[in-house]
Amino acid sequence: MRVTLKECVWETVGDDLLVVRDAREAVTLGDPTGRVAALLGELSRGAWTTAELSDALVARGFEVTEAEVADGLAGLDSLGLVEDADGRWLGEPAADARHFSNLSFFGAYAGLDRPRAGFVRRLRAAHVLVLGVGGGGSTLVQCLAGLGVGRLTLVDRDRVEPRNFARQFLYRHRDVGRAKTERAAEWVREYDPTIEVRAVERWISGPDDLADLTGGVDLIAGGVDGHPDAGLWVNEAAVRAGVPFVGGGGTPSQIMYQSVIPGRTPCLACDAADRPAPGSSAGAALRLAEKIELSNPLTGPMATLIGSLVAFEAKRHLTGFEPPRAAGGRIVLDLREGLAPSWQPFTRNPDCPVCALAPADSRERG
Repeated sequence: MRVTLKECVWETVGDDLLVVRDAREAVTLGDPTGRVAALLGELSRGAWTTAELSDALVARGFEVTEAEVADGLAGLDSLGLVEDADGRWLGEPAADARHFSNLSFFGAYAGLDRPRAGFVRRLRAAHVLVLGVGGGGSTLVQCLAGLGVGRLTLVDRDRVEPRNFARQFLYRHRDVGRAKTERAAEWVREYDPTIEVRAVERWISGPDDLADLTGGVDLIAGGVDGHPDAGLWVNEAAVRAGVPFVGGGGTPSQIMYQSVIPGRTPCLACDAADRPAPGSSAGAALRLAEKIELSNPLTGPMATLIGSLVAFEAKRHLTGFEPPRAAGGRIVLDLREGLAPSWQPFTRNPDCPVCALAPADSRERG
């Protein structure tokens, strides 16, 4: 393996070496002999094998063995300062240019055994089933395409209307009357012809309506509307298929997103079973709140933020660059408190009939 230094700067302060790789992160390393600074200096000049680095340091007057250099690199790797040089790029000039920013982002999470290009390759190999391409869904489609997800199946049953333009920026006035899935798929093909996209215009009236769409899917994202139990339908379809699900939504005062990993986390049905008793004050308030008829209160910034948050959680699921933040619960951002977030975990129901539908291998992993 050839090793290279990640983006960072450093400065000697007395017997210490101050290394900064992020505006909010600094590492102080003891370096009375200057050996660490010399190692960083050599690494910054290019890509090296352990043996080459050892020879370079010896040439600079430091008595070091190859084993000591290997230990030093392992230490720098644990601090997130070095990476596999051959994993910085995809190796295709056009793809490297197209994914330049994605590769740069994943560089912050890369290491000797986690090449940044590997994260992008996982996205390019992924298949995401997107439910709903209106509100937050239209932004979700754009974000997933920007990440380079290789295959998208888009499901919706609505057509473009003038009232959509306050929050659905994927569409244009010339699209009024067209099926949203058709136009969304067309947008994806125009944006990135390498992405395989399928449009499915379908009314979802239960989990069975999604059964034929979940095969070979790595993630289900978004959601369907039109019925109070629509989210539970998607949840059940995802759990049955053993496919992680990420959804989001909002009210006039909150936006939120949640995710479920079948067999590993509680699901939305667990959460629904934990709701206040219908006869209680809290239960009555919830029942009354559900009766409020809202003519879609999401404005553009709200819908865009929901779609972006769902896409970011999807990125966590698909690449593993960090654990999904909402798995097994819901993250709520309060608009009245400057978008302050709160974590609301689902309570696991050991007798949940939906969780019991998860494939055996999913339950074993959980």
